[in-house]
Amino acid sequence: MKLSVRFVGLTALAALLATACAPQTSSNSSSDKDEKNGTLRVWLFQEVGNAPKQKVVDSVVADFEKAHEGTEVHVEYIPIDTRAQRVKAAFNDPDSAPDVMEYGNTDTAGYVKDGGLLDVTKEFGDWSEAKDTDPTAKQSVTVDGKMYGAPFYVGVRALYYRTDVFEELGLAVPKTMAELAGTARKIRAARPDLYGLVVGGAYTYGAMPFVWANGGELANGKGGSYASGIDSPEAQKGIEEYTALFGDDNCPAAKCAGMGGNDTVSAFAAGKAGMAIGGDFSHTAVEAGKVKGKYAVVPLPGVKSGSIAPAFAGGNNVGVLKSTSHRTLAVELMERLASKKTQARLFDAMGFLPTFTDVRQQAAAKEPFVKPFVQTLSAGTKFVPASPAWAQIDSSLVLPTMFQQIISGKKGVPAASEDAAKKMNTAFGSAG
Repeated sequence: MKLSVRFVGLTALAALLATACAPQTSSNSSSDKDEKNGTLRVWLFQEVGNAPKQKVVDSVVADFEKAHEGTEVHVEYIPIDTRAQRVKAAFNDPDSAPDVMEYGNTDTAGYVKDGGLLDVTKEFGDWSEAKDTDPTAKQSVTVDGKMYGAPFYVGVRALYYRTDVFEELGLAVPKTMAELAGTARKIRAARPDLYGLVVGGAYTYGAMPFVWANGGELANGKGGSYASGIDSPEAQKGIEEYTALFGDDNCPAAKCAGMGGNDTVSAFAAGKAGMAIGGDFSHTAVEAGKVKGKYAVVPLPGVKSGSIAPAFAGGNNVGVLKSTSHRTLAVELMERLASKKTQARLFDAMGFLPTFTDVRQQAAAKEPFVKPFVQTLSAGTKFVPASPAWAQIDSSLVLPTMFQQIISGKKGVPAASEDAAKKMNTAFGSAG
């Protein structure tokens, strides 16, 4: 989903995902019609400042209608906070459903389980532009080896830091996670009015790079056979490194344990932190804050010097609903909306990072602030398990609860991670 201004905050995403998936129903079976004209309905997300997005989409629609005489496209921009009910109704009643829909990339597995999305494996394979799709973005539309849409844009996080504070204290930009923690404590010691590295106990995707960089995984397996990996020795090491940052010597637990991702970015933008883990989608908020002109961004360092910690690849996809009676037209419209040309224009209009590696490199050359995020993507990103159970795990706050139990001292890392793993495995088991 959308993060910060353009993506739903990932903590908020959890709540949305909890209600987004429709119950299984027999009414959303694939239509046997493939009409070659008529009206196509499209649902896209309403952005904050939607006009630039709409202008790009209007151009795509105009070209599509010109190429297909007798065809009209009606685009509706739906509010994110009510989309769960809209999608549920669409899956249960094909007559109310759109032909093409934008959806959050962590929704894919749940929507496939509910029978709502069309399998477009063949069409995606035949699409000439698809070969340049970022592997993680491609993974976000893949369930059990089949494709259920096209990646629309992607978002990742990197390390924001205060250039003025680093200069004042004579600090070097950290090149390892160990240096990151040490630098954070140096900032806090010299400037007790600042958090060193602002972190959040409810900031799942700010914490996960620590787990992934140490060789841990959220889960292992595929399809209906996922098993949690959050209690592995490697994952526990990353959890220990992250939760150790909650203390008076960096980010006091009393203030930071309850913070989510948006809270940490807001604190940095307000000039209250020396460093923060924020996304490309956080750039606008930081630019509008007190630190404008006094910060820079680099990839979040990994365990080894010069390495980049794996980041979560968030973002949105565009897919065709299984109930469409215009399969051929709907798939073509999906491809036009997710094309290289459209993604390049959406980057210019909205700042959405393209999912095509070549288009993304062009974007980085055009806008310098994009470079560290492109470097992060190029180094290899991670995604959530492609299981409908992830919505339950996320909305139940399994991982934030684990972090907060450790931060508060209620449980140690082994006990808290084992408890989280049990909850995750129960969810994987119930997903079927």
